[in-house]
Formats: sequence, C-alpha cells, structure tokens
Amino acid sequence: MTSPLETRSAPEAEDPISMATRTVEELRSGFAEFRTGAEQRLGAIAALEQRMGTMDTLEQRIRDLETRANRPSGGPAPAEVALERRAFTSYLRRGDARMVAEEVRALVVGDDAKGGYLAPPEFSREIIKDLVEFSPVRAVARVGAMAGASIILPKRTGTTTAHWVGEEEERPETGTTYGQVEIPAHEIACFVDVSLRIIEDAAVDVEAEVSSALAEEFGRLEGAAFIAGSGVKQPLGLLSATGVAPFANGHATDLKSDALIKMMYSLPAQYRNTGAWMMSSTTLAAVSTLKDGNGNYLWREAYAAGQPATLLGRPVVEAVDMPDAASGEMPILFGDFATAYRIYDRVGMSIMRDPYTVAAKGLVRFHARRRVGGGMVQPAALRKLKMATSV
Repeated sequence: MTSPLETRSAPEAEDPISMATRTVEELRSGFAEFRTGAEQRLGAIAALEQRMGTMDTLEQRIRDLETRANRPSGGPAPAEVALERRAFTSYLRRGDARMVAEEVRALVVGDDAKGGYLAPPEFSREIIKDLVEFSPVRAVARVGAMAGASIILPKRTGTTTAHWVGEEEERPETGTTYGQVEIPAHEIACFVDVSLRIIEDAAVDVEAEVSSALAEEFGRLEGAAFIAGSGVKQPLGLLSATGVAPFANGHATDLKSDALIKMMYSLPAQYRNTGAWMMSSTTLAAVSTLKDGNGNYLWREAYAAGQPATLLGRPVVEAVDMPDAASGEMPILFGDFATAYRIYDRVGMSIMRDPYTVAAKGLVRFHARRRVGGGMVQPAALRKLKMATSV
C-alpha cells in the first residue's frame, strides 16, 4: 500500500518572474516611504533656513542700531528711563493737565500733603551731589537722614570716677550722667523761573536746568548756615555753637604761626590726627606765607593730583562763608568735623510747577522746598582761632 505521506504532493516552487515582480513592488513601496520622509525633512530644513535668515536680518538690524548708538554725539547714549523719572520730566515740561494717565499715577504715589509732587529719587540724589560743591561743610561733616521733625542724639555729660581703696575700705559710689542733643529740621525754600522756550525745546534737559539752579541757591544758603547759622529757623553753625574752645592769635590783625601750631596741638590726639583746617580763600592766602621758627613754610602744596594741600600736615578745606582775618573775628577752624558736627536731611524734596504767576513774561515758576538740620554734637573735637591778644 502507498503511505498517505507518500501520496501528498510537494509544494510548487515559486515562479522566478513572480519573485522578481514582488521584490520590485517591495522596493517601490520602500522608496515611496523613504521619499515621503525625505521630503518632510527637506521641508523642515527649508523652514529652519528661513528662520535663520530672519534671525540674521534681525541681528544685522541690531548691529546697525548699536553702531549708530555708539557714534559720537552731543550727549550720552539714551538709556532706559524709569516711569517715575519720565513722569517727573513730563510734569516739569507740561504740567499735570497734559500728562497721560500712567504718568499721573506714577506721580500721585509721591503726592505731597501740602501740594506739589515729590521728586523721584534720581532727581533728589543729583541735588545732593551738587550741594557738596557749594557747601564744603557737607564734605567733612557727618551727613545722615531724619524721618521726623527732629532727631535726638544721646550724649554722655559725665564720666565715671574710680578711686584707689584699701582691703576693707568702703567703696565710693560712682556713676555716669547722660543728656541729649536735639537737631531740628529747618525748612529751606526758593523758586526758579524757566523760559517756556527752554521747556518746549526737546534738546534741552529741563531737569538739569532746574537741578542746577536749585542746587546753587540751596548750596549758597546752606553753606552760610552751617558756618554761622543762629539756630533760629536755620541750622546752628560751627562758629555759633557753644562749647568750641577759642584760641587767641596773639595779634588782632596779623596771623601768627605760633598760634596755629599751639592751637593744633591743644586738641586731643584722636581728634588732631583726623583733623582738618577750614578757612576762606583770603585767609588761606595769608596762611600760605607763614613760616615756623626755622624759616620753613607751614603750608605744603599737594605732591599728587587730586590730593589736598596741607597746613602743618593736615588738609585744608576752603569755605567761602568763613570770615576773613580781622580784629575780633574767628577766621580759622581746626578739628575733626565728622565727630563734631552733624547734618541731617529730611526725607524728600518737593517741587511744585506754577505756570500762572509769571506767565505774562513767558516763564514757568518752579517752587522748591526741602528740610535740613545741622548742629554741634561734640564741640571738644574742634578749636577756633580768634583774632585777639587774649580770649
């Protein structure tokens, strides 16, 4: 018998043409998929190149702007300006009636209770910097800020006293007494008139114009008060304060070198080693000719740029408000001014724009006010020369 396995037919071999056809179709299908993917990738590359071209264009524009900004001009390159500063400049130029809402809100934050607007911090700092040029006392005294009508400084008025005692001897009582020094804030006010043509001219920095005028007037008034102020509606000045020991010159009109030397060394060493001289230019000219007993000039010119000239080895501060050397006057101060005298600025400076008072003259008036206090806190750190034969 024949086995079933033997009767089953063997599989037919595939036709070579069919195999070739099937292979070609598979290749075509694979190529089509590859082409589709390649086209998608080429499209992405084209989009990326387009974006890169846009970025190159932007970078070129930025470089062009930077090139133009770096070219020499009549002033510094413009910088980002704070909203408060833009608002304040707009207020100076046009008043609050023509300001945009955003600028008004920026100024209302600093609205002064008695009218006007508080200047932005940048403007106030510029004023303070300029004051040093007009009021040299600020350059040597200690300057701070007060938040109220006055500032009170504790002061030790007595020192402890100790004694040598025996083994079982009763110990003496001792103690330290304290007092206080109060420096009130006094008001300084002025106004400046600015031409409408200057305000309307966009090329003119109105802030700088107003700042310069206010700094000059405030500096003139403060400088005189810090030197000889009475303390009534103004700071108490260095020459008006009690407690500063006078030193006789020995002659009513002619400055004596021996008097300057003795006055300098009458100060404790801790004040003398950090001290400075203060005098007017007229007195300074007379002092520069003085010599010691060996024929050496007391005055020494500065050896390096930016360094002050010295008198007996200590720097000299020229103060226009100091009196000249005349009979009965006190033309020279010497000592540690930072320890002896304090200046306190009240927070904020108020500016009010008045377009009506002098409108007929084509001017706009800017009213300014600020509060400052000054007073002596340690008179022992100073000496003053008196033009007399005795004190």
